[in-house]
Amino acid sequence: MTLLTVLPVFAADVVMEAPDILLTGVGFDVNVAGLDPQSTAELRLNGEVIATSSDGSIAVFDIVLSDTGTANFDVTQGGHSVVAQALTIIPGWVSLSPPVIAILLAFLLRSVIPALFVGLFVGAWAVNGMTWAGVVSGFFETVSIYIVNTSIDHDHMTIIAFTFLIGGMIGIISKNGGMNGIVNAIMPFASSPRRGQGVIATLGLAIFFDDYSNTMIVGNATRPMSDKLRISREKLAYLVDSTAAPVATVAIITTWIGFQVGLIDSAIEGLEGITATPYVLFLNSIAYSFYPFLALFFVFLIVYTGKDFGPMYHAEIRARKNGEVLKAPLDGAVAKPNDDFEHKDGVPCRALNAILPIATMILTVVVGLYISGEGETITDIIGSANSYVVLIWASLLGCLVAAIVTLSQRILSLDETVEAWLVGAKFMLTGLVLLVMAWAVADVATVLQTAPYLISVLGDSLSPETLPAIIFMLAACTAFATGSSWGVMAILMPLVIPLCWAVLQSHGIADAEHMHILYSSIACVLTGAVWADHCSPISDTTVLSSLATGCDHMDHVRTQLPYALLGGVAAVLIGILPAGFGLPWFLLLPTAAVVLVVVHRFLAKPTD
Repeated sequence: MTLLTVLPVFAADVVMEAPDILLTGVGFDVNVAGLDPQSTAELRLNGEVIATSSDGSIAVFDIVLSDTGTANFDVTQGGHSVVAQALTIIPGWVSLSPPVIAILLAFLLRSVIPALFVGLFVGAWAVNGMTWAGVVSGFFETVSIYIVNTSIDHDHMTIIAFTFLIGGMIGIISKNGGMNGIVNAIMPFASSPRRGQGVIATLGLAIFFDDYSNTMIVGNATRPMSDKLRISREKLAYLVDSTAAPVATVAIITTWIGFQVGLIDSAIEGLEGITATPYVLFLNSIAYSFYPFLALFFVFLIVYTGKDFGPMYHAEIRARKNGEVLKAPLDGAVAKPNDDFEHKDGVPCRALNAILPIATMILTVVVGLYISGEGETITDIIGSANSYVVLIWASLLGCLVAAIVTLSQRILSLDETVEAWLVGAKFMLTGLVLLVMAWAVADVATVLQTAPYLISVLGDSLSPETLPAIIFMLAACTAFATGSSWGVMAILMPLVIPLCWAVLQSHGIADAEHMHILYSSIACVLTGAVWADHCSPISDTTVLSSLATGCDHMDHVRTQLPYALLGGVAAVLIGILPAGFGLPWFLLLPTAAVVLVVVHRFLAKPTD
């Protein structure tokens, strides 16, 4: 938002609030405050009066412009201009250019950081009006505004600190032999690649309370075991990614709950006819969360059958036959796992030396969520907890316990322990750069109003029966373009619920018999964003999965994409669309699962 303040003769602060950039065909609001209430004020757009007021403020909503150029706003009182602002109008489709360019370049260059930087630069250039002068200012603002601002965001800094801390902890328990001890302890249960994948997927289900914790703990803890069993890093990343957010989306006690229920609460405020509480609405929506359930089912289907297809099949064959868990670089050299995490020669490989720090971290997360939350029920308490702070507590205590365990047994010296921590933290650096860049692209997409533009394009001619499917695709497109499922939820939920209720009322079906459409619409905001997260190379959770498993990021995206697309198509065609027409979810979900089994049987081939 642009805030322009002028001190007129009557000494009041006049503030005009408007978007930084305007898009053709996308409505926007203009608010003016601080005017002299003793005098009539006029708001002009390109010389034409569009609003008047005598109460000290002006508010104009949903202004839609059809031509590019400049919108000159001017507020006058007593014949004098008290505040003026010139805003650039660009074509609406330009708002899609940063994420689209970043995604295309990521696939073409097979290098995400340059792709994200170019996409971010294009967005900054668009914000500067797409002028020649804007090329220079946009280039510098790419770093000085967007990357810097997103880096110093409190929640983002918490995630960065948590990632460094858990990386350092993994570094210590790798060097002290603890990780190898876990591998040795699990190996009897993971005697084959298929059983190993089952262990990984089961651990993913067990750590259901937070997707970030799930990804970082399971990915790092199982990577040595996965390598020994010749499971490709691409498959490991897929298993970790597909048992993180899908579980957190549908579990009733997670760090997502407070965020999701809070969005629903604000969205239903003032809507007549909705008597259910926000939490009840969320619980009812879980049954219509087709994609997360199908994604989890497909994970265990692949694990059980030991069959893959598409790029994942080739990755698994490479790992099984040649032991190359990582894809060879373009120069033909054989890629090898990072040996910085090999334990020190001669140290005992005791699983307890890794289990204690990891268990401390998990226990701290559970207890911390309870301590920092509020409410009468365990669900309310954990749902309202400050998960970011809790993650810091957990990772910090995990590091402390890892260091104490290592030093008390004299496995490593103090200097060696610090060095091991630094090696682990350094391992996270590339992924964190990707994460910061992805956040910055999401920020510039917000400034360019990517989500409102998509809504303006896709929001016409809505029928109640197809509304959930349209919402799913809208959430998916927006999340794919912005890379943030939580950001999409925050943007769309306040719009989708009132829109859905208005559509139901306009068709005279805003009643208990048709509440399944509202439940499904709520679910589709959440699950559409998660599905796109699994497909988008600029998604923060996808980046974290690559980071935690040590997998090349674009290899992870490329191999996971066919599986995610299959699950998404099945969710829409067999679940969401029929459910909109009233078919019961408890018949549609198993039907979709059967279809996945049939398709998998025809496409997949054994990898063992």
